[in-house]
This record gives sequence, structure tokens and C-alpha cells, in this order.
Amino acid sequence: MSPPEPDDTTPLLRDDASRDGSQDGDYRSRWRSIRVMYFTMFLSSVGFTIVITSLWPYLQKVDSSADASFLGWMVAAYSLGQMVASPIFGWWSNHRPRREPLVCSIFINLAANIYYAYAYLPKTDNKYHMLMSRAFVGFGAGNVAVVRSYVAGATSLRERTGAMANMSACQALGFILGPALQAGLSVIGEDGVTVDVLKLQLNMYTTPALLAALFGLINILLVVLVLKEHRVDEDGKQIQSINYTSEDRVDIIEEEELSIDQVAVLISNILFFTVMFIFAVFETIATPLSMDMFSWTRKEAVLYNGIIMCAIGFESILVFLAVKVASQRFGDRPVLLAGFAVIFCGFIILLPWGNHYPQIQWADLKNNTLVSGISKAALASNNTFEPTGCPYEQTWCQYTPAIHLAQYISSDILIGVGYPACNVMSYTLYSKILGPKPQGVYMGWLTASGSGARTLGPIFVSHVYTLLGPRWAFSLICGMVLAAIVLLSSSYRKLIAFSVRHRRIIE
Repeated sequence: MSPPEPDDTTPLLRDDASRDGSQDGDYRSRWRSIRVMYFTMFLSSVGFTIVITSLWPYLQKVDSSADASFLGWMVAAYSLGQMVASPIFGWWSNHRPRREPLVCSIFINLAANIYYAYAYLPKTDNKYHMLMSRAFVGFGAGNVAVVRSYVAGATSLRERTGAMANMSACQALGFILGPALQAGLSVIGEDGVTVDVLKLQLNMYTTPALLAALFGLINILLVVLVLKEHRVDEDGKQIQSINYTSEDRVDIIEEEELSIDQVAVLISNILFFTVMFIFAVFETIATPLSMDMFSWTRKEAVLYNGIIMCAIGFESILVFLAVKVASQRFGDRPVLLAGFAVIFCGFIILLPWGNHYPQIQWADLKNNTLVSGISKAALASNNTFEPTGCPYEQTWCQYTPAIHLAQYISSDILIGVGYPACNVMSYTLYSKILGPKPQGVYMGWLTASGSGARTLGPIFVSHVYTLLGPRWAFSLICGMVLAAIVLLSSSYRKLIAFSVRHRRIIE
């Protein structure tokens, strides 16, 4: 393969003015539309992460019957909705203009965030209203399949890795901004203010969801006003429409579809499932783990984990920039393999060890003088007191060593390196395996695979963590990462680009 073109073939915030005539106009329009897709991915990421660190405290506040196991279902509901919607929106985008599934999905997302903000209002079953709202937010986020298929179809093979890395960088920016906004809005407090006319409480839990709804409105306007349909072949030449197949190309495209390596497609989906499962476990358990191990209050957990998530997001942007260079020098598969190895190290570090044990909540409540220094009299006069530490209902708290803050931070750093590398390389490689055909349905299945992982991951970790503790939960994750490394190594030669496989270009 000839050396990759300079990075100006994948502009993030600018056009390349070196082209002229109609090609220049098509090129500018194509990259403007791709940047709208970047922004859509950015806002989708913001819409998810802006509430993730406050999900558990909000759930506890509106419904005291909710436990950590229900939190797993809460996080999983988002991904379950996305898993159902992704193939639908992917199929829709292959047969109709992309605006239609995009506007529809974003509007569903917008309405669901408003529903989430009002989840406290019903007299009973508040946790189920939260569950439904998160499921609909996830359904709206099924447009990720449309975004990825658009970018894959609107870029040449040489532009693909850079464009996917740019899109992931925008996703990481959203990943940063979401927790940052949540951390900033935590100053409003749990009580906040009430808008009587709308029967709406504006507090640290509801305001982020309403802000996500506002972002959705902005996104709809951009899609309607700026997005144009574009499709190019693997050499970057303009083709008629991204979701239109002319009669003289039907036989060629059918032949290409039959020649896709379905085994490589299956393996790519399994690897992507593993990547998303691992990160879903990590983001779900972060708040309960920190509250159990470090005796943080709900407000402290939201603030500190929001800051940590922001730092991971900044780290991810640097990783995406490094991935673009590393993939050009070493290839996509070695970078993917290295990412899995770094994730494995991150979870190994997180295993509990030593002779220090977490503070138990029941010890605070039974002592004559609370560990926090609050007397029984003070506790009686202040019903807002919040017990901290590891709940006595989790029996493993009494015999499992505490995870140290240094372990937690070190693990965050390593996973913040490994996850973005694996994420961008897995679906970049997948798009190259599929070749030049419209990828809406295939990207829908990939997104559904990731959503399935994000559905099962939180349920898995919330139950295993609650019943058996972090040692079992993180040991099982380490085993899963090792299995992915073995699968990738054994199928290394099959995971190649469509054009390389058919000897159109030499790897």
C-alpha cells in the first residue's frame, strides 16, 4: 500500500482549499456534512455522560427502594434501547435520506431527557419511570449506527482511520463535557429551585437532563440545515448518493456483498462487544465503588467522579491523536491488540489487596459516637444525615480488603488509554472489512453488539459486585480481556481490509 496521505485528508474543523471546480465544491460539502456527524456523535456522548455520575444518587433520592442491582438495570436500559433501535435506523438510512432517521432519533432522545427530569413527579414507582426514560434516551441514541455508516461511506480508505479517530475525539470531548457540566451543576444542590408553573424541580439531577434536551434541539437544526448526502468509493471518487444504487452498479455491489468475509465480521462484532462490555462495567461501578471504598457522600461521588471522567476524556483525546499516527506506522490490528493489553493491566491493578478494610455503614449507626463525629443527638436533629461507607448488607465488605485511591486512579489512567484505542480501532477495522457497499445495516449490527454489551455489562457487574464484591467482578473481567486477546491473535490474518483481501491494494 502506498504511504498514507497527510492528515489534511481528514480535516476536523477546516476545509482543504487545494481543490478546484466542482470537485472542490463536493469536497467542501462532503466534509461539512461529516463534521455534522462529528457534532452529532459529540452531542450523543454529552447526552449520555451528563447524567451518568448522578444516576445512582438521583435514583436513591427519588425511590428509596432502589438498590445497586436496579442501578445495573438503569444503566442497561439505555443500551437495550440503543440495541433495539440501531438495526432499525441502520436499515432506514440505507433506503431513505439520512436526515429522516437522524431527526427522528434525536427528537426521541430530546423528549426522553425531559421525561427523565420529571421522573420524581409521580407518587409511586419513580424508579420505573427513570428506567423507561433511560430506555427511550438509548433508543434515540441508536443513530450512532447512522453516523458511523455515513462517515464510512463518505470517506476513502486512506481517509477512514483519520475520520474515525476524529469522530472518536469528538465523542471523547462529549465524554469530557458531560461529567464536567454535571460536576459544575452539582453546586445547585439536591434541593435547587422549583418552577411552579411547570411543576419542575431544577436541581443537580434534573438540570443536566434538560441541558441535554437543549443540545438535542441544536443538533436537529444542524442536521436539517447543513447535512447533505455524499458517498465516495475507496479511492475517494464521488458516487451518486450514499444510499442510492444505480442499475449499472447492482451486479457489482451484489458481488461485493457476497464476497464480504462473514467470519471476520463476526469476530469484529465479538471484539467490539468485549470492548463495550468492559467499559460499561467500568462506568457503572465507578460511583458505587468509590462511595463504598472511600466513604464519599452522594454529592462528593458525583463531583469527584465527574472530575475523574473529565480527566479520562482529555486523556482519550490525546490517545486518539496518537492512534492516528500509530495506525499509520504499525497498522490497525497491532494498535487494537496493544489497547486490550493496557485494559488488562488496568483491571489487574484494581484487584483488592492488603489488610485495610472499608468503613462499614452499620458501624457508624451502632456506635454511641459516629465515626464522622456526629453524635446521636445531632443525628436525631438532622434527618438529612447521610451514612457513608460500605453497606452492611454487602457481606463481602467485612472480609474483602479496601481498594486504595491510588489503585483507583491508576486503573482510571490505564483504562483511559486502552479503551479509546480499542474503540476506534475496532470499528475502523470493521468498516474496512465491509468494503465500499452501504454500511447502514452492518453498522447497525455493530452498534447493536456494543449496545448488547452495555446492557449486559451493568447487569453483570451490579449483581456480581453486590453479591461477591470487587475481587470476583474484576477477576472475571480480566479473564474476559484475556479471551479477547487470544481471539484477536488467532484471527489476526483474517481481519484485513476488503480491498486488501481482494488484492486491489497491497497491505
